[in-house]
Amino acid sequence: MKNIAFPNIKLTEYTYVLPEERIACHPVNVRDDARLLVYKEGSISHHVFSQLPSLLPENSTLFFNNTRVIPARIHFKKYTGATIEIFIIRPTRPSQDIVQVMATTQSCSWQCLIGNLKKWKNAEVLRLDIIVDGRPLAVHATLINKERNEVQFDWTCNMPFSNVLDELGEIPLPPYIKRDAEPEDKVRYQTIYAKNDGAVAAPTAGLHFTNDVLTNLAQKGIKSEFLTLHVSTGTFQPIQSEDVASHPMHAEEILVTRQHIKRILNSDFTIAVGTTSLRTLESVFWYGVKLLESSDVPFIIEKDFPYRKTQELPEVQDALGAVYDHMKHRQTEALKGITRLFIVPGYKFRIVKGLITNYHLPGSTLILLVAAFIGTDWKRVYTEALKKNYRFLSYGDTSLILP
Repeated sequence: MKNIAFPNIKLTEYTYVLPEERIACHPVNVRDDARLLVYKEGSISHHVFSQLPSLLPENSTLFFNNTRVIPARIHFKKYTGATIEIFIIRPTRPSQDIVQVMATTQSCSWQCLIGNLKKWKNAEVLRLDIIVDGRPLAVHATLINKERNEVQFDWTCNMPFSNVLDELGEIPLPPYIKRDAEPEDKVRYQTIYAKNDGAVAAPTAGLHFTNDVLTNLAQKGIKSEFLTLHVSTGTFQPIQSEDVASHPMHAEEILVTRQHIKRILNSDFTIAVGTTSLRTLESVFWYGVKLLESSDVPFIIEKDFPYRKTQELPEVQDALGAVYDHMKHRQTEALKGITRLFIVPGYKFRIVKGLITNYHLPGSTLILLVAAFIGTDWKRVYTEALKKNYRFLSYGDTSLILP
């Protein structure tokens, strides 16, 4: 089957009215008490998230995103009283590898979003002083490149930057949650299985899982796998133009293993926990397509790559087999890549057969993804969720979609 060119999408067809009071500003008291709408082959039913294990098909495998949200927002106060807010986005030195930079001690640089930038003069050093375990910690921030919003951080204690952030930073709540971060958010805006530092937004479909739910899944024979996609601020970037194809889809770093490839091949039903897991899984297929065309290509998936393929596409087994063989040849168990995959209506899903996902902003890239998965029925799902008083967005309720 041949793929089509990038579909002509009218953004106005993927909007809906979201009353502000329906945006959840706090999580439910107990994670798995969240409400769960199930869309299955066109039918809609209503449940509680703790019932999830009984609602999944047999021989399913759930793929979770185990990225950990870093406390990426830091506030420095100048001697004049002005506050400079620094929101770290991606590392630039000593490496662009998040894992390495989070482990570094004494100095690193990041590209940032900077609030009140006009009050921060070139070469002016900002300083924060706190006490950590009875020892003074001084952290300095220097704007080393104003055009690129690049900030250098230096600190006095011999501790990893991840620890520095834990002491100074705030959890970066999404812009539509109009309140300051609270101590509770450091726990609740994080999945219970979060492991790998690097996200600046949570993979929110996973926020509803508890140890009890994971245990019940295992008892019912549902398998669980944990891959990594570091969610970037681009997930909140609105589509500015009616010409959807011109949207600069954000790049995100992903990590998959040989075990993941084997599990996909052996599972009857691959279910993505969240849109980030879905984009990761589908990106693996497209990397296999690239490897079958050329045995030595980087793991980079451009936003429109699936839509510009004109030749016959390989079977899933062949594409994933190419990825597995590539990893085996390189004698590596894990593979890092970058994906800008833009999933819109007209996309044909290759790997994912089910999706657990929260409710997303009108006219967003994530609404387009859901619409690609279940067609125009996305409107039925959202209309029903609004009618039944579901809570929306990151801290809201969720859905299980089985088309």
